[in-house]
Amino acid sequence: MTARRQPDIVLVLTDQHRADVSAREGFPLDTTPFLDELGRSGAWFDRAYTTSPLCCPARTSLMTGRFPSAHRVTQNPAHRLAVRDADLFGEARAAGYATAMIGKNHTYLGASSVDHWVEFTHDGQVTAPSKALHKEFDTWLAALRHRTHEEPTPFPVEAQNPHRIVDEALAWAATVPEDRPFLLTVSIPEPHNPYQVPEPYFSLFPEESLPPTRTGAEVLEGKSFPWRYLRGLGERAVADYEGAIAPSRSNYFGMLRLIDDELRRLFAGLESRHRVRERVVVATADHGDFVGEYGLVRKGAEIPDILARVPLVVNGDAVRPSSEPRPEHVSLADLMPTLCEAMGRELPDGVQGRSLWPSLTGQPCPAEEFGSVYVEQGMGGLPYGPEDVADQMPGLIFDGPDGEPRWDELNAATQSGRRRKVRSGDWTLYADIVGDFRLYNLREDPLELVDRWSDPAAADERVRLLSLLAVWQMRAEDPLPTVPGGYRLKRDPRNHLAPYRHSEGKGQSA
Repeated sequence: MTARRQPDIVLVLTDQHRADVSAREGFPLDTTPFLDELGRSGAWFDRAYTTSPLCCPARTSLMTGRFPSAHRVTQNPAHRLAVRDADLFGEARAAGYATAMIGKNHTYLGASSVDHWVEFTHDGQVTAPSKALHKEFDTWLAALRHRTHEEPTPFPVEAQNPHRIVDEALAWAATVPEDRPFLLTVSIPEPHNPYQVPEPYFSLFPEESLPPTRTGAEVLEGKSFPWRYLRGLGERAVADYEGAIAPSRSNYFGMLRLIDDELRRLFAGLESRHRVRERVVVATADHGDFVGEYGLVRKGAEIPDILARVPLVVNGDAVRPSSEPRPEHVSLADLMPTLCEAMGRELPDGVQGRSLWPSLTGQPCPAEEFGSVYVEQGMGGLPYGPEDVADQMPGLIFDGPDGEPRWDELNAATQSGRRRKVRSGDWTLYADIVGDFRLYNLREDPLELVDRWSDPAAADERVRLLSLLAVWQMRAEDPLPTVPGGYRLKRDPRNHLAPYRHSEGKGQSA
């Protein structure tokens, strides 16, 4: 790859961004018009999945190309304990790229991992900002304690994390010589709670204009304990939990539009550089949000499609455009090897994801390679039940003024046990450590309310997805460490398995 052909890479990562709440997916509110344009002029995927529906495991997978069971970060507090070898920034530096991480981190990464580092969290900028407006906003944001602000945020757009992150990104990009490629990661902490948004976005999607949710809290009676616990936890911490859902949704959709406008500004600011350097743009998220479905907000309960599926848009000079959604099933773990190939780097040891680069660029790629995708959740041990929370409620935190409570949806009760999910075509299979298996047809039942596991008419799909799950669990086993003097590992250069599948299993596409 020549210097001119070595593309800039812009990786945009949003937090808790549900995949189906965009016009390109048929949602009635126009929350992300710029991302929709970017997707239709490039490639967009409606079968893209996180590796685990919580922040740290998913973000670690994105950076390392490894599944949580391999990198060992299966809960947020474990983010500094990642087991890995190479990662995306290290490979970019080895390829001669300038590197920057601007925004939310929440992984093992640190300032020394990149050439330029500016960190933000859900409470604002980590290092004290220089502007008084930013300091005041960050203090106000932290005081929300992850709750919903039911009035317009009393600060302008310029104080918001997305605006400041884009400012920082454009300022850094302007310092990189045009003859040197860069990897710029723009990691926006929103639309993750606290749910807040300023005008004019606060009034953009008022509560009375919102499409109704398709389910309510009544369906929780048919769900497992973590779902019911999540609702009960919220009700203990919020005086009117049900009443707070609509304003939370309104703020969430308004924040999506704010983010989208800031991304439009980002790419307008990078346009002069794009005229002299090719680039690859990837926009995705770490996981989804209930956004009111099932009578819930945030995340935490198991691995439903509404949390596991993520938006994914890829655009670039070498990317073959397609206005319709691409058919591939893609994992966040696939993005690191994909970008390595775009940079001209071989896949490092320990990487488990598959390179999507040939498919994106119109090169030969076996269609069955991306015929399924795999997701993990759970920190291990046995799943909690009602008897385990009789004396205390994990996730209920009394740290507000006068002991006012707040709640953390990620806690021992919701993250206990182990769960696995595989998606292929219209079907998805769920399995957990105590032998609970469920099967859903997502085309007919996108909210996974009708379990088809025992349905004789779905027997063939049950066997097919169980076979896929078995293969995926072997693919997710850790190939590290590389043993000095040990046997030479045979690997496909793109981590593709389809060319080697047994002839009777090739159509099953793990």
